[in-house]
Amino acid sequence: MGRSRYKVVDDEYPYFFTCTIVNWLPFFSSPEIVEFIINSWKFLQTQRDVVFYAYIIMENHLHFIASSQEISQKVGQFKSFTARTIIDYFVDKR
Repeated sequence: MGRSRYKVVDDEYPYFFTCTIVNWLPFFSSPEIVEFIINSWKFLQTQRDVVFYAYIIMENHLHFIASSQEISQKVGQFKSFTARTIIDYFVDKR
């Protein structure tokens, strides 16, 4: 079982999440990167029953409010998948 920094004690309520970029680099100023994030959220909505109430994407971090059963696990998967996608995008651009 993987580790999670999120301490979700009750899946019944929405939770506020923040995700940041290492060293606060402005990766989210790229429309392609924002598209990766939004597509990942759409997948979570349609395939993993995550409900999103609000979100904001800034150039070096993002916030969102969401709820679902096992939300901490799903947020961990979102972060892992999108981080890998962003890294692969920049590696392929070289």
